[in-house]
Amino acid sequence: MALNNVIGIDHAVVMVKDLDKAAENYRQLGFTVSPRGTHSAHMGTGNYTIMFDPDYMELLGVLTATEHNAPARTFLDTRGEGIERIAFTAVDSAAGAEEIRARGLTPIGPTDFERPVTLPNGTVSAAKFRTFMWPTAEAPGGVRIFACQHKTRETVWIPELMTHANAARRIKQVLIAAPEPANEAAHLGRLIDREPTTEADGAVTVPSGGERADFVYLTLDQLGKRYPGVPLTGLSERGGAALVLVSGDLAATEKALGSAAVRSGTAICVPPAKANGTLLAFIAG
Repeated sequence: MALNNVIGIDHAVVMVKDLDKAAENYRQLGFTVSPRGTHSAHMGTGNYTIMFDPDYMELLGVLTATEHNAPARTFLDTRGEGIERIAFTAVDSAAGAEEIRARGLTPIGPTDFERPVTLPNGTVSAAKFRTFMWPTAEAPGGVRIFACQHKTRETVWIPELMTHANAARRIKQVLIAAPEPANEAAHLGRLIDREPTTEADGAVTVPSGGERADFVYLTLDQLGKRYPGVPLTGLSERGGAALVLVSGDLAATEKALGSAAVRSGTAICVPPAKANGTLLAFIAG
């Protein structure tokens, strides 16, 4: 049975070493970046968001070492920058945590936290969340998963933040490199009750649900063949990740990306070395 309280991909978390520099880098790539947020003290992290519809990207940095962010710090120390985890949208995090507990897994959370948000009119409000995580060891392809319940969607999906010079509209796919894609896809499929499908090139897709972005597990070699001419320097053979983003105007995308743009077939890409450890591939849509 499918999970009742967890629907498709909500956002992708890109761990970065210098939060403000990463935000400026993404601004230079034509993204509209939110004001900086600081999470609750036990989280010890800060972020910038890049809002799409219905999903988004999060640039996340460690501000103060805490027990909660120990896995994120380990990721930065061992793998460097890049996609460290993927969030699903939770309808009800407490109920979702109990659903995976009933499947024999011990959830982390649910955890409540918030961050202040400066709204376009200058007033300050709060973005409030309740999350739960699958056990840290349950990380298909080396990428952790969790679920996020948005208590205040109006302070996250702010219309002024959702239009980007590079014409990005939403996440189409999360591509995760792994030496044995079928095994990693089967692992995720068990965790979220979704059926993997093998593609013609041997990559394996797992739908995230709710007509949201798909997960695609593939070898680093297969990833390179999908985007010929794009340097993959910095991507790990297990856990190196890419985002396929739908663009409303590829000409605008190419112009906004400037010298970072690499044409590859029908896609316009930004190599991981120029996007804080994440391959970005823009496609028409």
